[in-house]
Amino acid sequence: MSDNTAQRIVMGLVVVMVLFGFSGCAKKGQMSPGPDEVEVGVSEPMPSAEGDMGEGLSEESLRAQQARQELEARLEDVHFDFDKYSIRPDARLIIKRNYGVLQGAPGAEVLIEGHCDEKGTVEYNLALGQRRANATRDYLIGLGMNAAQVSTVSYGEERPLDPRQTEDAWAKNRRCHFAVLKRSGATFR
Repeated sequence: MSDNTAQRIVMGLVVVMVLFGFSGCAKKGQMSPGPDEVEVGVSEPMPSAEGDMGEGLSEESLRAQQARQELEARLEDVHFDFDKYSIRPDARLIIKRNYGVLQGAPGAEVLIEGHCDEKGTVEYNLALGQRRANATRDYLIGLGMNAAQVSTVSYGEERPLDPRQTEDAWAKNRRCHFAVLKRSGATFR
């Protein structure tokens, strides 16, 4: 191969690499702003009970949203030991209390969110969070909860309850959170 041919090949490769460098590099997806990054402005007035409900939420939707929030506030998070997804004895008591709360809300559907601390890789924490959510779901179903009313998701380390890098914060972040999706026939999320 002549020097001229080698130079052309190298130049061609450089051009291709430059083109891919400008257009082919994957960027991380745009994330929604966090609560501290959202601009606060003047909110629109809520519709009155007898007034214009064409804009905004209807009175029924507002009541349903309030009922969901009240129910969710009564549900407790379940915590886990470092790098574990087995249900601890204290967590079993919490799940039993949550089951009792949900039994008082027929038709309620919940999403069990699995969370981790920031130790470990993103992939590992997503898998661990899913195992925690599944273990919590399975225990809840074992108590008598209808499986069709329980779903799971893992957020891994992506949604920490406490963003600090301390043992106390990491312990708070190793959890499953119960989010209410539906109550009394109204979907909330």
